[in-house]
Amino acid sequence: MGVLSTAVLRAGSAVLPRGFWAAVRVWLDKPQVANRRLCGAAIEAEGALLLGEDGDASPHLGSGEEAAGGAELSWLWREVRGDLLSFLAVRPGLELRVVLRALLPRVRPAGLPAPPVKELVVQDVCNGTVTFLPLEENSEGKYQIKKCNVYQIQLMHIKDEEWSVSIIAPSSEDWYSDGVTYPKQSWIGSVLLSKLAKWSVEQKCSAFRSTLSLIPVAKYCKVYQDLKEKYKEMVKVWPEVTDPEKFVYEDVAIATYLLILWEEERKIKGLAKKQSFVDLGCGNGLLVHILSNEGHLGRGIDVRRRKIWDMFGPETHLEESSIVPGDSHLFPDTDWLIGNHSDELTPWIPVIAARSSYSCRYFLLPCCFFDFHGKYSRRQSKKTQYREYLDFVAEVGFVCGFHVEEDCLRIPSTKRVCLIGKSRTYPPTERSLVDEQITQFIHNRHSGAVVAPDREDGFNHSYHSDVCKEVSSELPENVMETANRIWMPGFQPREKVEQTRNCAALPRDFVDDVVLNVANLLLNAVPTKSCSNMHGGNMNTWNQGESLSLKEVAEHLNKETLKRLKSECGGLQTLLKNNHQVFEVLDGRVHIRDWRKEKLSRKTKPEVKRCLSAEAFKTRLCWFFIHHPDGCSLPSESCPYAHGTVELRQSQAIKKKKHI
Repeated sequence: MGVLSTAVLRAGSAVLPRGFWAAVRVWLDKPQVANRRLCGAAIEAEGALLLGEDGDASPHLGSGEEAAGGAELSWLWREVRGDLLSFLAVRPGLELRVVLRALLPRVRPAGLPAPPVKELVVQDVCNGTVTFLPLEENSEGKYQIKKCNVYQIQLMHIKDEEWSVSIIAPSSEDWYSDGVTYPKQSWIGSVLLSKLAKWSVEQKCSAFRSTLSLIPVAKYCKVYQDLKEKYKEMVKVWPEVTDPEKFVYEDVAIATYLLILWEEERKIKGLAKKQSFVDLGCGNGLLVHILSNEGHLGRGIDVRRRKIWDMFGPETHLEESSIVPGDSHLFPDTDWLIGNHSDELTPWIPVIAARSSYSCRYFLLPCCFFDFHGKYSRRQSKKTQYREYLDFVAEVGFVCGFHVEEDCLRIPSTKRVCLIGKSRTYPPTERSLVDEQITQFIHNRHSGAVVAPDREDGFNHSYHSDVCKEVSSELPENVMETANRIWMPGFQPREKVEQTRNCAALPRDFVDDVVLNVANLLLNAVPTKSCSNMHGGNMNTWNQGESLSLKEVAEHLNKETLKRLKSECGGLQTLLKNNHQVFEVLDGRVHIRDWRKEKLSRKTKPEVKRCLSAEAFKTRLCWFFIHHPDGCSLPSESCPYAHGTVELRQSQAIKKKKHI
């Protein structure tokens, strides 16, 4: 064993050695954040062992899981003690922290599930070392240490605020690597060491829990790979405009989480029947489809039907309907309510679950920020908006009488924290009291008052129920019929027909006027830039104009134009980006596009984009040929746009290639 590599750190005693052990804990619990070929790690046993005179180890005093883990590790220690002591500097009376973990690979190269690899990890805090000892079973079914893959991470204090982190490993000739659970030595010495060094001195603490903290990680990895393989064909036939890679695998991951969560619940409660569910705001319905296929009776409801619904078949129950929070939208026979990016329904789902039945539970994955009535308004500046909103939705769950748990999913999204209400904080006899509390809380949110619930018993006994009962005379006719049962008169569900607000619906003459005004503004700005250009061997100059910030451009447009643009999502910036033939918007600044530069970078475009460019060649007039004082910067044969009506080609519909 020799030093593989070393990193020098500079930090005071307030950071190290505490930060080093925190970094080691990250590598122990979440190795996938460094080694992307791992799905995670399952901690199978953990405890403190006290070394005796003969190198044997006995569990240190503890209780519960700690004591049980120590007993299991003590047995394992005796089994591998002969090989183990040669890697450790131990002495009688030394207390060691020992962890038995299973490394969980994602998949083998052939796509088959890879078996987990067990590893014994020994932390010696006194000597500043942590040793990783891979285990393998021999022909007799007993564990032995895989000596060629043992490595040790060591923290040493050099002087003052200078420390070193080193990795010690066998010679490279003896090292075995499969590229997954046994990485190459070069990876351990560079990537892993740099990660550990960075984590050791980082002071920041995450505001969120670790991923998959409420379910068994090993089971998640297996089920996810199975479902991913089972539903991978959905990517090829996806009929929506959304990214199939993202949405299919995201829903597979969410379904995996729910299936395991529900399986664990059945074990704990001794349930034989699989849980039922309703997905409120189900969107594309894929999550409903997967859960239904896996044996759970349920349905999805959304205000707007999607194209993909027709592909699922009659076994997947999807309904096109608006949901207005009220007594007419309760689900007394449903076990779980799901809110997956449910937008305006998000804070209402704990309320609907609480009022549906005492046994109804919920799973929430908040995305966009909505209050009970309209957009959510920030009330604290010390938290991020996302963290504040999660706390608000959790507060709703507490007010509704749920024990609210938080977890973080493994999905390709920045909004991946879920909130789960599995059990209640109150007995069934107090449902009416909790219902009063819910009503008062909603009323106070709507009126702007902030009344915190009594956290000791889960609800505030001073709440009353004589609010939110008035019928609004301005309610739509279809809501008025059940106005006495609406929990918040005036609640607006999402519109059935989604409005296009990306400047695409603006009149063409209006857009053309704005484009011409902005272009002239850039061309006439001083000082102007002149660029050399060759047309048939003759040198001339082409005015590219100046770049201006979006704010500067907006200041030169009249108020009516800005008001009209403001009503569209994205406003001025969206309009300019839509007109990419003329403009380039980079880092908040607007430029006249120089198509000579685009010509140089054309080879780097993906094949699909090159094909689309060929299909669209000369199907639109060149703006520069018509409006630019110097004409187009490209000769006619090189410009993708038509120099005059003579060159115009008939536009052909570009059909998306279907995969079979």
